[in-house]
Amino acid sequence: MTPSATVTMSKMRAILIKDGQGPIENLYIGETDKPVPTKGQVLVKIVAFGLNRMDHYQRQGGYPVPPGASSILGVEFSGRVTELGEGVTRWAVGDEVFGLVGGGAYAEFVNCDEGLLLKKPGHLSWVEAASIPENFVTAYQALVKYGEVKKGDHVLVHAGASGVGIAAIQIARELGAATVTATASTTEKLDWLRSIPNGATHTVNYRTEDFAAEVKKTTNGKGVDIVIDFVGQSHWARNVESLAIDGRMTILATMSGSEVPTVNLGAILYKRLRIQGSTLRSRSLQYQTELITRYCHNIA
Repeated sequence: MTPSATVTMSKMRAILIKDGQGPIENLYIGETDKPVPTKGQVLVKIVAFGLNRMDHYQRQGGYPVPPGASSILGVEFSGRVTELGEGVTRWAVGDEVFGLVGGGAYAEFVNCDEGLLLKKPGHLSWVEAASIPENFVTAYQALVKYGEVKKGDHVLVHAGASGVGIAAIQIARELGAATVTATASTTEKLDWLRSIPNGATHTVNYRTEDFAAEVKKTTNGKGVDIVIDFVGQSHWARNVESLAIDGRMTILATMSGSEVPTVNLGAILYKRLRIQGSTLRSRSLQYQTELITRYCHNIA
């Protein structure tokens, strides 16, 4: 090889963003470098990937990519292991897996740390498997790690028909919650949430009903032990009102806004409430690996 010669990496197709960000029309299928697994990583040939709200925000320029992550969209996927990085012991070439990454899933291949992969069960389709990691691990973090849900608890889940909302409802039911109340904006969504396996026990249309009043009826005046909230500003006061003594609220997003004009600290104090913000994508590799291990042990 002469000094001027260059090594050409193999290429792959991926969904890229013209100008780095912009409207949906800026998405296109283009060619980019195929990733090479490094120590502890596994290269997966993707069969299906999940589409999440954060992908929309990232495309629009509103969601910075975590340091070291691929700038290609996509954080959850399913596929087959095609190559192993140095030191990988959990997986073999050909294994059918699904997993979680900081980015890069909208492509033919993706690198994933071996601890962020799960074995795909035979009863799940590729599409079903790809829809699980971000949604169910986020819901598990909010409901179990921070919400500390236990048998007999009463749970309120906002955005019940969202991916994480559905996962939170089902996990709560699986872990023995006495009631799981889900909010959504249409009768169709609410009916469906009650009909699915391990679905909501109660539902509230937040546009036409007062969910704080409804959960008080459902819980015989006690209130809920856990609130999982994505909405933020518009739901804040009624969330606090909904919570029982020693209640816990996990905030996952602020879709209605992040600033609450006035806050009554008295209710937080005298109810002994615990309010926790939660993110997943920006967490350390060690944290995410430990969380997935706990999820697999307790739920999967």
